[in-house]
Amino acid sequence: MAVRPIMKMGEPVLFQKARPVERFDTPELHALLADMKDSMIAANGAGIAAPQIGVSLQVVIFEVRNNPRYPQAEPVPETVLINPVLEPLGDEMEEGWEGCLSVPGMRGLVPRHAKLRYRGFDQYGKRFERVVDGFHARVVQHECDHLMGVLYPMRIRDLHDFGYTEVLFPELAGKDEDD
Repeated sequence: MAVRPIMKMGEPVLFQKARPVERFDTPELHALLADMKDSMIAANGAGIAAPQIGVSLQVVIFEVRNNPRYPQAEPVPETVLINPVLEPLGDEMEEGWEGCLSVPGMRGLVPRHAKLRYRGFDQYGKRFERVVDGFHARVVQHECDHLMGVLYPMRIRDLHDFGYTEVLFPELAGKDEDD
């Protein structure tokens, strides 16, 4: 389909709560998902939410396989998640470094729930759920935050743990998303 411009922090659509999807398996939804995937791949993203390409709908996609932006990350299966509901399983939190296509060239140390259950729908309206932990749990929480108008810098506890990727992680310089 098409690689769409990715909205950057400051764009109003990124701070709005996205609308639920009401109709599944439509040409419009399939086209949106194709554009999201093309845009995510072009930017080496681990995931992308519809608001990041200017569409205020509760749709996220994610997948991690040999991603140069996250070289140590375990694989995360290709997933389309629509109208998600996240349920933390336990009180354990883990801090981890995150980046975002909408906050290019930067990383921050972000606390996230260590384990969670997520449920929602695929593009055909089929309900599913998974219990996940580790990087998979982090990716889901990060992407679903976009649907609530939250960007990862809003979750950073100490701004000393926020900066440019090239400074914090010189080994990733040039592998991060384009500015």
